[in-house]
Amino acid sequence: MTLLNSALAQDIVTRTMKIIPYNVNVMDASGSIVASGNPARIGELHTGAMLALAKQLPVEIDSEGARNMHGAQPGINLPLTVNGQVCGAIGLSGAPDQVRQFGELVRLTAEMILEQAQLTGALQRDSRYRETFVLQLISSDQGARAGMEAWARRLGADFRRTHLVFLLELDDRAAGTVEALSEIQRLQMRLLARQPTALTAAASSHELVILDFYDVPVEAAAWAQRQLQALAALLDEEGAQAYALTVGIALAGLDEVAISYQSARTAARIGRTRDGGRRRYSYYDQALPVLLSGLDAGWQAEQLRQPMLRLQAQDKNKELLQRTLDTWFRNDSHLAATAEALHIHRNTLDYRLRRIGEITGLDLSRLEDRFLLYVSALLAHVD
Repeated sequence: MTLLNSALAQDIVTRTMKIIPYNVNVMDASGSIVASGNPARIGELHTGAMLALAKQLPVEIDSEGARNMHGAQPGINLPLTVNGQVCGAIGLSGAPDQVRQFGELVRLTAEMILEQAQLTGALQRDSRYRETFVLQLISSDQGARAGMEAWARRLGADFRRTHLVFLLELDDRAAGTVEALSEIQRLQMRLLARQPTALTAAASSHELVILDFYDVPVEAAAWAQRQLQALAALLDEEGAQAYALTVGIALAGLDEVAISYQSARTAARIGRTRDGGRRRYSYYDQALPVLLSGLDAGWQAEQLRQPMLRLQAQDKNKELLQRTLDTWFRNDSHLAATAEALHIHRNTLDYRLRRIGEITGLDLSRLEDRFLLYVSALLAHVD
């Protein structure tokens, strides 16, 4: 058993010698001293510990016994056992009658430290395994598909249930910093403790992907918004630093995780472009621009962009017409609400909309032309 390393052994020595007035030695499974209150003894074979390990019982050595053992000192030596396995021994230097009363206390303290270290190590290994699984899922690597179902079964993840992918992004100013990576790792461990069913992965030094499973009601959009708010509240409780949180589309199945992830990433990017002041974004709030973001190539995409390209070429007054158009669409083409939002007279708005129609060659009274211009404006924002 390799659990007992020199750093952990030294931690045991340091912590136990704070509560007892005697020197403490920690030996590995072969009886070699790996940590001691007397650094000069590190590396020596400890005769008393070797006996305690061989017998798997406490061994006391008095002054007379020490004289008959090469290099031995009076004291008491106790085997250390973690989960039923002997991994080393701990020794207290001094007359057995004096140190015996501390023996059990020191042994229990040492075993508690070792058990905690083993549990932490297991959690970290499990976390790495889960993280690799999530990174494979969001990469949509079809070559790795065959082994993913076995991974899912081992992790207890039921992809027949609906999943949600959340994307947590720390402030851009933190990108690439050691502090950001440390914060991502801290939040991963806290989420593992608070939401054990969730799978997480660091997609970068400042991005955390969170995948969780749910039983979904009929109204997915409102339900996804509630899950977004609940996760944000949990992160706030854990003292998460300045971050943006985005939820993707709710789907089911292994292959659909990559789609959910891409929808969350795109929704986050579009959300920042359209309203950078917000910190919570949802695919369902901007489904159409997210879906249209895939139209980034081909002659159809080029033609869809033409109305806004013509407007941008002619809009010389500090993008006045573009802002007017954006506000008009944001207010669902309601003239009064648009004029109020722009702080202009209705007649001024009517003039600007006529001018937009002349420049783009579209009749804004026709639904089809209005929709074409809306799509063109969306593509301009998601590029």
